[in-house]
Amino acid sequence: MNVVSETVRGQKGRVIIVVGGFWGDEGKGKIVSYIASKYRIDAVARAGTGPNAGHTVVHDGVTYKLRLMPSGFFSENTRIFIGPGVLINESIFLQEVDTCKVENRVFVDRHTGVITEEHIELEKASQHLMGKIGSTGSGCGTANVDRIKRKLKLAKDYNKLKPFITDVSEELNDILDNNGTVLVEGSQATFLSLYHGTYPFVTSKDVTASAALSDVGIGPTRATEVIVVFKAFVTRVGEGHLDGELDADEVIRRNWQEYGTVTGRLRRAAPFDFKLARKAVRINGATNIALTKMDILFPELKGATTTDALTKASLEFIEKIEEKTGVRVTYISTGPEAKALIIRE
Repeated sequence: MNVVSETVRGQKGRVIIVVGGFWGDEGKGKIVSYIASKYRIDAVARAGTGPNAGHTVVHDGVTYKLRLMPSGFFSENTRIFIGPGVLINESIFLQEVDTCKVENRVFVDRHTGVITEEHIELEKASQHLMGKIGSTGSGCGTANVDRIKRKLKLAKDYNKLKPFITDVSEELNDILDNNGTVLVEGSQATFLSLYHGTYPFVTSKDVTASAALSDVGIGPTRATEVIVVFKAFVTRVGEGHLDGELDADEVIRRNWQEYGTVTGRLRRAAPFDFKLARKAVRINGATNIALTKMDILFPELKGATTTDALTKASLEFIEKIEEKTGVRVTYISTGPEAKALIIRE
């Protein structure tokens, strides 16, 4: 008997992982917020590096710019977890708890690392990180150095965090054992991974789907769906190579200009990279692709919610992505609102 296949076949619960496919800013928050509102999600768990990545969520006409709180926070019956593989800034976390009004259902693992002002000052003073690499200056890199040295203080060491402390892995696996659904939300994206990205212009840890599971303490055989999010064009903030990069004037002409949520810097931009998309799909083991900003590339799609709105040109673009990656484009975002989405079954 094949023990592994029998185990996987009989597994309980459902784990959906959402990760970025390029260098971040793909609109993962939009996809997460849709899934959280459409399906019965018992828990949303934040993976990734920490508050160095921002995400924007529009819900009920309100825009939230978040750095630690998962994008699926607004579903009132969903419990929120920040895993031990993530770094938190105590003040940012507490501020977002208040802003999002989730104090009774958000939890932090006792082993989650905590960024201090000293980490932020050290990072901002580093010519290498701030000048060459283009760090956000949020202290994540220097905090992860302390974690590797085994001297970083953890969430369990901070009084203000004690009301939120739990064992995230235990909680999430209990939910799965009771046939619940867990949504694991990654931050940043595949090619900012310390191992798989455009080194040295990367973040301070791995941020692929495999790492997202490790960050929150869920085993790989429990994953049921991996959604890799791509934008209809490529952007990145900071230094590092960007194949096909357009100059600022051309970016503005195409209406592709965007600014980083955390840094406020103008994002560099280039046309969709099919080769990189294929690599991201393979590294993450994608089961589905979500494609965002299609209303920017194809303005006639703005606000569309049905497949019959897809034009010949937009369909050809989608089909080329599917041909090059071998994975179905299931979600097509046509605007910033959660409802501005086309679902292809």
